[in-house]
Amino acid sequence: MRVKCVLCDKIETIEDESPLAKRLRNRPIHTYMCYQCDRRIEEKTKARLASGKFRLNKPRSQEDDW
Repeated sequence: MRVKCVLCDKIETIEDESPLAKRLRNRPIHTYMCYQCDRRIEEKTKARLASGKFRLNKPRSQEDDW
């Protein structure tokens, strides 16, 4: 199966029977990202977390009286 990275428009070939290929075929909203782009985003996210200025907004839990 030929796939295209959503960030760098690089075209790659993946196995037709792989779980990733099945997910892309059955759920069109899922997108493919190449290994290099995935690692680049991972490294930058870890660097932001390590800087201390980045925080995740967690949803507030509402207390239920019932």
